[in-house]
Amino acid sequence: MGIVVESPGLLTTVQDGGRFGSRAIGVSVGGAADTFALRTANALVGNAPGAAALETTMTGASLRFERDALVALCGADHPDARAEDGTPLPGWLPVFVRSGTLLRLGPARRGLRAMLAVAGGIAVPAVLGSRSTHMRAALGGFAGRALQAGDRLPAGPLPAAAAALAARLARTAAPGTALVPSTWGLAPRWRPPYAEQPTLRVMRGREADSFEAASLEALFAAPYRVTPQSDRMGCRLEGGPLRLRAPLEMISEAVAPGAVQVPPDGQPIALLAEAQTTGGYPRIAHIAAVDLPLLAQVRPGGAVRFAEIGLEEAQALYVMRERALRQFTAAAAVRIKSL
Repeated sequence: MGIVVESPGLLTTVQDGGRFGSRAIGVSVGGAADTFALRTANALVGNAPGAAALETTMTGASLRFERDALVALCGADHPDARAEDGTPLPGWLPVFVRSGTLLRLGPARRGLRAMLAVAGGIAVPAVLGSRSTHMRAALGGFAGRALQAGDRLPAGPLPAAAAALAARLARTAAPGTALVPSTWGLAPRWRPPYAEQPTLRVMRGREADSFEAASLEALFAAPYRVTPQSDRMGCRLEGGPLRLRAPLEMISEAVAPGAVQVPPDGQPIALLAEAQTTGGYPRIAHIAAVDLPLLAQVRPGGAVRFAEIGLEEAQALYVMRERALRQFTAAAAVRIKSL
């Protein structure tokens, strides 16, 4: 018993916190493109932070629940998300879903990707320690691919506290009500500042000094447009060309999500969750980890700006975000148990 995919939308996959420990054999970490949305959604339904959830892209999906469930939708804004009977599905808070409900997420009005967490997690088999889908390698997730109409996803058993919360929410609703939202969630002021043109904080990359001074100035002076060729592997950007001082022959080296590589055409590529493990293009910058969720939510046609920071500032920002997320996860666990 679980969830039936009636329509997968543009692109919906199973994603979790990532596949760690396999980069040495060429397998990327992958996982959710927006880790903040994943961890928050999981906290709201009582899951472990990296539990498997559904990542939708732009157009959402239509899902039928075969049993009572507790869900949370975080990330991109889906104002038209609702049950078949018209009951709205608000974001960033726990929502009880009655068995038999057809949930339609509808198009995203702001942002690109949403995470739909289900209490108990999406219980597809783990591959190399992760349930995340890596489509290029046909690895993990549901048969190693994007979801299709007719797929039936297994859901794990509800944690006891989540089951109790779902039962309490169900008792507050009129009989037959498809969705019952909780009264608490993550307040807007604590959510990432998603935007159509966010400013991403970056550190200079290993080969930054190999670029012309004018190119380094251009990187921070004007926005770069996100092109339609972008995907979960990386955002292809278009703007002022970035030129090397002299031809540079590189041996492929390790790269990670956040690296900003520059191929010979001078148009940068900002790597995302499914970044390859090695690359041979010079790295002009590296995006601070706390700002990767902002990049993951920029649609094709949107743009990004870059602002330079130092390593110590990037580390401090990361520690602050981790502290805040862990505090929220702990507070959510207490709230779920006390309601």
